[in-house]
Amino acid sequence: MDIKQLKAIVTVAEVGSVTRAAELLHLVQPAVTRQIRTLEQELGVDLFERTGTGMRPTEAGAIMVDRARRALNELERARAEVQPAPGEVSGIVTVGLLESTSDLLSEPLVTAVAHSHPGVELRLMTAYSGHLQQWLDDGDLDLTLLYNLNSTPSLNAHPLVRERLWAVAPPSAGLRADHPVAFAEVAGQPLIMPASGHALRRLIDAAAVRASSALDVVVQTNSMRVQKQLVRAGHGWTVLPGVGIAEDVAQGVLSAAPLSEPDVWRSVVLGTPRSGRTPPAVEVVARELVGRINWAVAQGRWPSAQIQGTDAPAEDE
Repeated sequence: MDIKQLKAIVTVAEVGSVTRAAELLHLVQPAVTRQIRTLEQELGVDLFERTGTGMRPTEAGAIMVDRARRALNELERARAEVQPAPGEVSGIVTVGLLESTSDLLSEPLVTAVAHSHPGVELRLMTAYSGHLQQWLDDGDLDLTLLYNLNSTPSLNAHPLVRERLWAVAPPSAGLRADHPVAFAEVAGQPLIMPASGHALRRLIDAAAVRASSALDVVVQTNSMRVQKQLVRAGHGWTVLPGVGIAEDVAQGVLSAAPLSEPDVWRSVVLGTPRSGRTPPAVEVVARELVGRINWAVAQGRWPSAQIQGTDAPAEDE
């Protein structure tokens, strides 16, 4: 098994065609076919099946492609770390951002890293907290924002921000930031909610129990963008963290108010792996991310947020 074979199976899986893979790898088609067949013979299993739409990985092939992709990524990261420009931190850093924070943090983080650490290549992934935690555990992320999580055997959780959840409605509802709305009033509205099992949904359901209120859920979705879109269209209200709706409220396309009776809060943390060495590139990106978060809170761009911690993770933590 060698690097050329790993590149071949990953590329074929991504494009679904040996011919197209050969073009991307700057090889002739028989060479790519030979690399795949040699690997199949070594492993004793078929890695691909030919379908009407192209080459598709078998079950065994999908496992090999996933592992091969990770191995190639690690080799690429190692090459970037051991061949830096003199005096320059370099490397590839994959960062996970909560979907609700991506609009606020993505561009400032990229700008800050490009200015202060041009040798660092950023890769940004956005998703809900549960997916990001799984990706961190799997080694696909170097650091990530998560919420309502404590340190576990597999990761360190560094507290960053505590923020309130808000009721979100069409502008006609007239919700205001300086006038909290009782949870029971929100529960009486048709609601567009995160899907059951989602961490944010669990917070909302727990608040409903404390308020002795039944929720009138008319739509469930795993997309914050869809939640806001349906609220704007008049299908109901929703509940979201303030950071996810600040720009919409400022533009007048949504109205929002902090929840009360009970207040509902979430804690945002920086998750990093417990095991292994922390590369310098990951350390500097962690510091830049924390800096952008502190700046956003100080400037009032993260509604109802309170800073909980300001230190980026040290290498020996």
